Amino acid sequence: MRRPFSPLLCTLTAACVATAMYAQAQDRTVLPIAPPPFTGTVGSSFANSTAAPTPPLRAPTGAPNVLLVLIDDAGYGQSGTFGGLVPTPTLDSLAAHGLRYNRFHVTALCSPTRAALLTGRNNHAVGMGTITNLATDFPGYNASIPKSAALLPQVLQMNGYATAAYGKWHLIPESEDKISGPFDHWPTHQGFDEFYGFLNGETDQWYPELTSGTQPVEMAAPAGRKADFTLNEDLADHAIRWIKSEKSLSPEKPFFVYFAPGATHTPLQAPKAWVDKFRGQFDMGWDKYREIVFERQKKLGVIPKDAKLTPRPKEIPAWDSLSPDEKKVASRLMEVFAGFMAQTDHEIGRVIDAIRDTGQLDNTLVLFIAGDNGASLEGGLQGTGNIMGAINGERESTAEMLKILDKLGGPETTPHYPVGWAWAGDTPFQWGKRIASHLGGTRDPLVVFWPKGIHDGGALREQFEDVTDIAPTVLEAAHIPIPVEVNGVKQQRMDGMSMLATFASSNVPSQRTTQYFEMLGNRAIYHDGWMAASRSGLLPWVYTTQPPPDPNRQPWELYHLSEDYSEANDVAAKNPDKVAELAVLFDAEAKQNRVYPLDPRFGGRQARPEGNHFRYYTGTGHLYLSLTPAYENKSHKITAYVTVPNGQANGVLMADGGEGGGFSLYLKNGRPTYTYNYFKRRITTIASPAPLPAGPAKITLEFSYDGGGIGKGANITLLVNDKPVAKQRLPETVRMAFAFEDTFDIGEDSASPAGDYESPFPFTGAIQHIDLDIEPQPSNASAAP
Repeated sequence: MRRPFSPLLCTLTAACVATAMYAQAQDRTVLPIAPPPFTGTVGSSFANSTAAPTPPLRAPTGAPNVLLVLIDDAGYGQSGTFGGLVPTPTLDSLAAHGLRYNRFHVTALCSPTRAALLTGRNNHAVGMGTITNLATDFPGYNASIPKSAALLPQVLQMNGYATAAYGKWHLIPESEDKISGPFDHWPTHQGFDEFYGFLNGETDQWYPELTSGTQPVEMAAPAGRKADFTLNEDLADHAIRWIKSEKSLSPEKPFFVYFAPGATHTPLQAPKAWVDKFRGQFDMGWDKYREIVFERQKKLGVIPKDAKLTPRPKEIPAWDSLSPDEKKVASRLMEVFAGFMAQTDHEIGRVIDAIRDTGQLDNTLVLFIAGDNGASLEGGLQGTGNIMGAINGERESTAEMLKILDKLGGPETTPHYPVGWAWAGDTPFQWGKRIASHLGGTRDPLVVFWPKGIHDGGALREQFEDVTDIAPTVLEAAHIPIPVEVNGVKQQRMDGMSMLATFASSNVPSQRTTQYFEMLGNRAIYHDGWMAASRSGLLPWVYTTQPPPDPNRQPWELYHLSEDYSEANDVAAKNPDKVAELAVLFDAEAKQNRVYPLDPRFGGRQARPEGNHFRYYTGTGHLYLSLTPAYENKSHKITAYVTVPNGQANGVLMADGGEGGGFSLYLKNGRPTYTYNYFKRRITTIASPAPLPAGPAKITLEFSYDGGGIGKGANITLLVNDKPVAKQRLPETVRMAFAFEDTFDIGEDSASPAGDYESPFPFTGAIQHIDLDIEPQPSNASAAP
């Protein structure tokens, strides 16, 4: 019997056909993808109209999930997977079933590597010539990624991917890094559906400065876990929840997760159980460490058999020159770093296990970059338990460090290890972080894992690759073209070159024949197996206000990388013509990518807010250093106008810095209180003898600076309703800044506490406003650095 005609069946069939045709015919080079025309009919009423659903935006068939992992401040010779003495079983497992790349390059500093990674463009070409904190008003250094360089997550999002980022961002111009925006450069406005992490360069693992989307939040440790719960675990928890939620609600939709935990950047912090796993394991010292790791690297095959171990620079002391107590301190600091790295590897493993639990691991492309700029040389020759104190010239003595040895890495310390350990962590290369002229700062491990796309598990790849190559590789794996236009903006050239062909074969020739490097005046140029390198001469662990040398006048070294894997033999004297040829090539690349002017300065590059009078209202704050008034080394006055409710008011009025050093004006037990924490070397607290009664009140802190240079003493006076209630003498004050990452706050103290309370300690009364008045500095006065 003939079946009756079904309009519904016809409509559904037509819709399915239209969806399939639309998916095949989409132009993905112009984003957003244009929606298809309506395929139904529209009459005067629903009865004579035919609906047709709009086909959903879908990623290309077979597009993989992508997990992009970026570790911070780690060197080539630290992870066990590449010969280091810190076990990294998660990275081992990925490498055993994937590929290890031993000639993969980054940019020598945080923000630039992230910009190159996520845009696929050279970092100067997108305005990220250095970290956002050091931006200047030159095109290559303004820290403002242009809309002509759409980020990889945005391209994936516009092609049907779900996207999320966890951890460190560090890609927002400092002037935009505040809760009032603009938000154009924030993660959720550049392609991420979800962001949970921190916006600037570093944060405390115990008291992180966190943002969810565009809103500040506080980390909440699970019940009973405050003593061993850190940001590393918190970030993994958030990523796991999102992945499982996404695969529950939209199982067919591929995801892109960017997991950049901020470890192992200073402060080096981890639960004590992780640190204690390494007790006594680094007593051999950094010189012997390099020898051991060098041999391990050869056995693993991650360096050639004929590679040479580069010698220790004269600026770094020999391990044997340290006293027994100095060795004890240095060894413990390395144990803290190792615990931090091992915990990081474990938490990344939990994220990968979550993907496996959803049944999605087989078609998940994991790219694990174990370092964004080489190991950090910024800890000083002895290391420290308080990194900001050290930067301000208040480095602890060995005797003082011994007293806190067992607390290092815990919530009361912000440690960094000695330069010698960073140099050792960059085995077999010279130098490390910031030094873009040499491979210690630019060559880091890469492991790629993709069960569905890689069938050469455990193999090594030796092609010369760059961090800009990641974005085009992901796009090719997902069958998505590099867009020519995004949101109406024509896209600039993508400098990266897809590595996808190397997944299938180790014999594929390197596509990249030329690559420049530059960071803070340290520069290099690679071309056809040769590398010319010129170091600025500045040492990353020395903070100075003296004018820097002109990088353009520094000599070039020359290395034949095709024959000299580790840059051990400088052959410049024997090949002056090759040096001259590469110097000309660097100049051309520098001009094309907006590298000039070279600027080696690490301080004094960004202005602080101008003026002497600042007014704040409750709910403001969370301001990083460049948005904070420059009150250091000047007399100033804080005046808070508040209303106390019936009963009592408590909480922070204004605070800057945190546990490692800072100040706070607050009410505790109803009493106005002021604490000045001079990097834990001297903590001064003054308070009113009586609590404030209910009603309006005026609380003033007068800070009378001695003058005569930086870091001098001051007299502080606390007043309530214009009547002095307490005063004290400060023999020394902050020279540079209390914190780069623990923010200036109004109405609370986010992240770690600057005073004797548990942060954030929000004010429970009402704040009308708080004024900060800074005494103008005489024109002949010594300025802060």
